[in-house]
Amino acid sequence: MKKAGCLLAAVLSLVLAIGAIWFLSGWWGGAEVEEDTNFIVPSGASLTSVADKLADEGLISDSGGFLLRAKIFGSSDPIMAGEFLLPAGASNAQILDTFQHGEVIRRFVTIPEGLPSIMVHERLMAEDHLTGEIPVPVEGSVLPDTYDFERGEARSAVLARMQAAMQNYLAEAWPKRVEGIAVDTVQEAVTLASIVDKETGVARERRMVAGLYSNRVKDGMLLQADPTIIYPITKGKPLGRRIKQSEIAAINDYNTYTMVGLPKGPITNPGREAIAAVLNPAKTSARYMVADGTGGHAFAETLEEHNRNVAKWFEIRRQRGEM
Repeated sequence: MKKAGCLLAAVLSLVLAIGAIWFLSGWWGGAEVEEDTNFIVPSGASLTSVADKLADEGLISDSGGFLLRAKIFGSSDPIMAGEFLLPAGASNAQILDTFQHGEVIRRFVTIPEGLPSIMVHERLMAEDHLTGEIPVPVEGSVLPDTYDFERGEARSAVLARMQAAMQNYLAEAWPKRVEGIAVDTVQEAVTLASIVDKETGVARERRMVAGLYSNRVKDGMLLQADPTIIYPITKGKPLGRRIKQSEIAAINDYNTYTMVGLPKGPITNPGREAIAAVLNPAKTSARYMVADGTGGHAFAETLEEHNRNVAKWFEIRRQRGEM
């Protein structure tokens, strides 16, 4: 009888040990994550709803067991919302720790300097991981930069960050402007900077181009900036052809070949460097510029000098077979 009791006790101990091992392995052993998997914790989700979602997606075997083990063995820290990477073979313990202390997957969208708002809109709408509709933003309201976002985030929220970044930069940059610049308001600065950004892609030229156009504004000269002809036609998208004479002669609120001064608003979203160039332009007597064949421009103080530069540019184009 004594032997039977000992045997029963031994069996019970073994069963308890096996049960304990099973219970523990259900927390620290491998879960059902067979390959690296992205998992989204919705905003405002509870651990219970997340456990159900994990079970529905086949990433854990049992939501109830997950919750029980989490209560006993897991941290009491709250889970975060966002998209997380669950590595292959992740344990239940690792899954919970990822939601509580891991890195949310960040995605990125880049707005290049000089990208018009219609193309900012297209870029955001093309991001499949964003949600919701947005209008075309006001031209010049977006600061070109690379922005991160979470999967499922609203496009309106991302756009709001882009516009807030522009407002913050202008609030910082405007008080640092030098005396005697050609513009009187922040909006005028953005407008002129948008022309600078469209007229040159060469960083070292920005302040020079800003100085040239500043001189023209102060002198009451026509700015004669080709991008201001194109903007009313395409809203800033590439024209894809040469400008027509009728378009050069068109009278509207943007064409600086037929109006003195700045257009009524920006023609693109200028970057920090173009804005900074307008607020601190190069001290120059140049009033004219033309392409020099290297990607940059040849600058001139007089019309006669400019005409010689134009003749050189035409010769370069003839040699290239463009004329």
